[in-house]
Amino acid sequence: MRTLLTVARASATSSYFQQATIIRVRDAAVREAVHAASGQPYVGGDRGELLILVVDLHRNAVIRERAGAPLEPLERTYAFLQGCQDALIAGQSMVAAAESLGLGTCYLGSILGDPAGLITALGLPERTFPLLGLLVGHPAQEPQYKPRLPEQITVGIDSYPPLEEHDAELAAYDERVTEYYDLRDASRRVDSFTEQIARMVGQGRAAQAPVLDVLHRQRLCLR
Repeated sequence: MRTLLTVARASATSSYFQQATIIRVRDAAVREAVHAASGQPYVGGDRGELLILVVDLHRNAVIRERAGAPLEPLERTYAFLQGCQDALIAGQSMVAAAESLGLGTCYLGSILGDPAGLITALGLPERTFPLLGLLVGHPAQEPQYKPRLPEQITVGIDSYPPLEEHDAELAAYDERVTEYYDLRDASRRVDSFTEQIARMVGQGRAAQAPVLDVLHRQRLCLR
């Protein structure tokens, strides 16, 4: 874990502002709060190391206050996005390092099922926000690679690649996704990628949580 945290701290950072903090969850009660916010069974208990990637503008707010500098720039949405960039880059650096060491990882976007409760449980001050969770541990199995959208759809040259020009590639991708799920668990409902998008976007606690309200209460994204 020390190696992963060192890698995270050495990661690229927007404008050298270093607006991310990592919380390593060790206390059982705090972990249960993260589990409750997530709603995912594998988050509870003591399986793996649980880390929370936090957008942290509070630290620089304290520094600016001490210097007599205004805090208004930290209330802008751009400042929050800079913190998101820092947190996500740090997280992916840890994932790359962990997997190079033979460890398994799992991102937890589901922690935003209850962002306000999570802020309380983690003791987060104003101008911070728990962006993402990350589980790190020894994998019980080597999962099959989940297919990704083809390059023609996700990579454009000089301009956006219109999806309408790649219907054939999308249909072929749907077939690959269906086959992937069928091989993984023949007893489970098998949906193509486009069927998943049509059915699942906007579902789940995290997708319906009052994230913007919580951001504003945290003095983030106010302008």
